[in-house]
Amino acid sequence: MRSGAGVIATVVVCSADGPTLRSICDRLVDHGVGPLPATDAEVGSLLCRFGRADVLILDLGLPGRSALDLLRERTRDPGFPDLAVLALAPVGEAPQEAGDDPAVAVDDLLPRPLDLDHLVHRLETILRRRHARHDSVVRLGELVIDPPRHKVTVGDREVRLARKELVLLRVLASDPTRVFSKEELLRDVWGLRGPATSARTLDSHASRLRRKLDPEGRRFVVNCWGVGYRLVESLDDAGPVADGRGEDR
Repeated sequence: MRSGAGVIATVVVCSADGPTLRSICDRLVDHGVGPLPATDAEVGSLLCRFGRADVLILDLGLPGRSALDLLRERTRDPGFPDLAVLALAPVGEAPQEAGDDPAVAVDDLLPRPLDLDHLVHRLETILRRRHARHDSVVRLGELVIDPPRHKVTVGDREVRLARKELVLLRVLASDPTRVFSKEELLRDVWGLRGPATSARTLDSHASRLRRKLDPEGRRFVVNCWGVGYRLVESLDDAGPVADGRGEDR
């Protein structure tokens, strides 16, 4: 599996559940990845630090609070590598939206029991996004998106975003020159596919993101009627088929 431009990805898989760890690693090997397995957070941290990992697949059901400790270490320790995290919900628990605490934010969250094909699809999506904007600070007028620091500012104001809002913004920022269709965004941000998928979740997240970035709704995230969303410096730059609202007219 490659992250783009021929770069082979390195993936750390951290789970105390032996069958889960083996099944994920076997599937990654089938897709050309030599995974680095870890059975606890301490080993996972060492592999992330010294294995030059691109992605950490982290089982949130690790004993104790070690999974959250590892996420906090990733955010707060400047020596920890900049990598993406694909988290696995504990067995029997439905995935929940991460809160506004960036210290425990992840790039994606999958339910248990796992669908390994879906896991591979989400991993490929993360790697595409990561390659498109790895370490690149995006500036659009007063809006500054700093992926390595998980930081977003508008002028002198820091904007605190929920996990999915940040992922949505980073996808839009990966190519501010074009409109992303709703189907693309639902696929790349939520892993939802198919023409019957409701866009209401996307519209509500886009609306909240827009208000956080600009309470007047005249800049940055705009809705292109009947198509999708794009990122612009101001509504005037978006053309005649866009407005600042989160739902189609």
